[in-house]
Amino acid sequence: MVMMAGNRVFVDTNILVYASIPETPLHSVALNAIQTLEQNEKELWVSRQILREYLATLTRPQAFGSPIPIVLVVEEVRQFESRFRVAEDNAQATANLLALMQQISVGGKEVHDANIVATMQAYGIDQLLTHNTIDFARFATLITALPLVNAQV
Repeated sequence: MVMMAGNRVFVDTNILVYASIPETPLHSVALNAIQTLEQNEKELWVSRQILREYLATLTRPQAFGSPIPIVLVVEEVRQFESRFRVAEDNAQATANLLALMQQISVGGKEVHDANIVATMQAYGIDQLLTHNTIDFARFATLITALPLVNAQV
């Protein structure tokens, strides 16, 4: 079966973190969002950058608890690699990133968000499931940010 671009959804790091950690306030919401997309036969994608961000997030202290043991975090990333499609960092993603940086004002930590959009473009993905829709507002002409919840505080 060939998936159309509208059937592809890129999953942001924060969604994976919320879905993985029961102590997070949005745990059940994130789990439900992923399961609903899968039930609706959406093709879910992450990138190598997302996997690295997940590792970095869960191996440092967070408001919801202590760092997760490395052995568990590594196993979770391996599960993500088999559950989701994984976009590789490639030359097209880099070319897209450089073009985006010339078109849209980004710098510093915003480059990470721009790289997500650039990678999505390289793989023909135009929807992003995230709790940080505000961070992606500057890319609204290029992608649709699907909010985890309707109103963000």
